[in-house]
Amino acid sequence: MKRSIKYYRIIWLRHDLPAGLTVFLVALPLCLGIALASGAPLYAGLVSGIVGGLLVSLLSGSQLAVSGPAAGLTTLVATTILTLGDYRLFCVAVVIAGLFQLVLGVVKLGSISNYFPSAVIKGMLAAIGVLLIAKQIPLALGYDKPDFWTSGFSSLFSSGNLQSSLHNLEFHSTKSTILISLISIALLFFYERWISKKNNLLPAPLLVVLVGIIFGELVNHSGAASQFKPLQLVTIPSDFLSSIVSPDFSQLFTNGKIWEAGILIGLLASLETLLCIEAVDKLDKRNRITPVNRELIAQGIWNMVCGVLGALPITAVVVRGAANVDAGARSKLASFTHGLFLLLAVVIFPQILNKIPNASLASILLVTGYNLTKPKLYKHMWTLGSKQFLPFAITVMVILLTDLLIGVSIGLLVSLYFIIQNNFKAEYKISKTVHLGIETYHLQLNSNVTFLNKVKLRKALDSIPEYSNLTIDGSKCNFIDFDILETISEFKNKAHDRHITLNLIQVQVVNITALH
Repeated sequence: MKRSIKYYRIIWLRHDLPAGLTVFLVALPLCLGIALASGAPLYAGLVSGIVGGLLVSLLSGSQLAVSGPAAGLTTLVATTILTLGDYRLFCVAVVIAGLFQLVLGVVKLGSISNYFPSAVIKGMLAAIGVLLIAKQIPLALGYDKPDFWTSGFSSLFSSGNLQSSLHNLEFHSTKSTILISLISIALLFFYERWISKKNNLLPAPLLVVLVGIIFGELVNHSGAASQFKPLQLVTIPSDFLSSIVSPDFSQLFTNGKIWEAGILIGLLASLETLLCIEAVDKLDKRNRITPVNRELIAQGIWNMVCGVLGALPITAVVVRGAANVDAGARSKLASFTHGLFLLLAVVIFPQILNKIPNASLASILLVTGYNLTKPKLYKHMWTLGSKQFLPFAITVMVILLTDLLIGVSIGLLVSLYFIIQNNFKAEYKISKTVHLGIETYHLQLNSNVTFLNKVKLRKALDSIPEYSNLTIDGSKCNFIDFDILETISEFKNKAHDRHITLNLIQVQVVNITALH
């Protein structure tokens, strides 16, 4: 027992402690930035990060994944907060999202992500990247009002909205915020391309935050006219616990929008978690596989806690998980350690956090959005052909023009169309020969023949001419749907009247029930 404790203490000191510190430095600015982008109180992002680190790691079966607020949910969260009109009602939606995830895990639907086509998922993330960029541009330019555009991406470009938005931007922005945004973006790209490959001791987001704090202090003490305004800086209450908002359950069973939002958040959070878990498991040098249903149960329980605490919904996050692996983490103690550091930062150093310019956080999220929707992603999807590119592109466009749920649904329908189209072509084949002057047809059923093939199969059978021979061969089939067997049985009755000699190979004749 003592040897075991000593072993884990050594592992924590040598590997998980420095990894946890690294992830904390990455997570801190992201927690703040995601809360800012979501239109939520900044403390909500920090609480989510703390819950994701300290609590999720206790129940999760993943050794290396790190949970917290996710950039991929910002658009949905921001829209939900605006739609419900009350942050306390949004907290109820988060509780429902957690309950939905818990149910998915209990009924063992952790493999749900496997049923979403890759093209649709990539389109969803690319659209989120575009929206994330659009929402952060005003903050990066120094706009200090949270309602710069709230009526949807497409309506922004109507003449009235665009003119008033540009006028407000010119009035409220300052040169100092524009300058720090340009410096931050340049630092992020430069650091990622040249520095981080050689030295990853100082994460790029932390470097941007430190530069923003130093720059802000210099500007504010210089007496220049372009000083940062209070609304252009992070604002975290010194009395952190007293500012936590409690959910309002009074409309739980009277407001259907709360349930709709909760289930949608739960579904998207589950997909993002499962995709992240898959990615992090591939990075694990010890080839440990995370039990996905247990992960959904853990995420669901603690998302319900996040809702009660007034925090943002959490998911397993690729950026923090990858940083954890790169930093040499060995166990879930690294994630726990990062959550502990977040808690200490909020309790002990809130004054330092309040010196961070919003423009610095917006710059981090601008680059995050760009990474989700890089031009090379569109080029790659184009090279895969229309069956991959069209569902991808349509998902992106519909999400931008409407909302996330409609966009993903339309993308799934387009993908399903191509699946059905391929199924029609692949599951049977007709060949024709002439033997002793008699036309002989051989219809080969392949693999799995389902009701999707019924219409074309019926047309093919009806096209067989009179006084011919037809063989229907099911010897290569793993499965023949009852609808197909019924269609063939119906044709057998017609074949006698049309003088068609019908031979069936491993195809069962079924009773046909007439409907009156």
